[in-house]
This record gives sequence, structure tokens and C-alpha cells, in this order.
Amino acid sequence: MVTEFTPISALLGGALIGFAAAAMMLLTGRIAGISGIAARLLPPADRERFPEGLAFIIGLVAAPLLWTAATGWPVSQTVSANLPLMIGAGLLVGFGSVYGSGCTSGHGVCGLARLSPRSLVAVAAFMGTAALTVFLMRHVIGS
Repeated sequence: MVTEFTPISALLGGALIGFAAAAMMLLTGRIAGISGIAARLLPPADRERFPEGLAFIIGLVAAPLLWTAATGWPVSQTVSANLPLMIGAGLLVGFGSVYGSGCTSGHGVCGLARLSPRSLVAVAAFMGTAALTVFLMRHVIGS
């Protein structure tokens, strides 16, 4: 499996994520942690923060559609067709977000920017796990 190296789009995407996280902190005083925002939309929903959370999630879904409409370029995303693998991965991500009290956006983008020691440990754990998973899938399991 070959992974395409796209430094310009990665840099622009990272800058947009950083800008969005900083804007959310500045405008609302809240961290742009997607798992926390999504969790507050589920019962029992936080009535006070529901509108801003819903707008945030709608923005996440609408952004690639708006990009395609504005540029004519499709957004490409590769997702496995292996349904049991996807269910297992989703459950593991959900468990990790709850167990780690946050997700990659909350800890990796916002927590590290705030120099949070807890976020540093969380990022080391999920990035280490991601690196190990890629290594195993490319060199042990996938071969």
C-alpha cells in the first residue's frame, strides 16, 4: 500500500483546523473537541450548548460538500469495505475517547496548544497506537 505525500494540502488543512480551534476558543471559550461536542448532542442533551454543538457538527458534514460545490473537485476519502473491521474500529475509537476524556482534536490540537500534560500523555498513547497499527497492517498482517 502506497500513501501519497501531499504536504501543501496537509499544511493548509492543518492551518484551517488550528484556525477553527482557535476561533472556537476565542468566540465561545470552549475547546473544539469533537467527541465532547457530539456527546453533548445526545440525551440528556445540554440545552444551553445544543445549538452551537449542532452547528459545529453540521459544519463538519457540510464542509466537504461546500468544497466540492465551490471547486468542482471531489473530496476523496478511503474507507475500508470490511464492515466488521469498521464496527470494531468505531467501538475502539469511542471507547478510547471516553476512557481518555477526549479525542484527537481535543487533546491533539487544543490540549497540546494549552500545554496540558494530560493531553501530552493522551497524544503519545494514540499516536503510538496509530503508528503500531500502521506498521502491523503494512508489514505483518497485510503481507
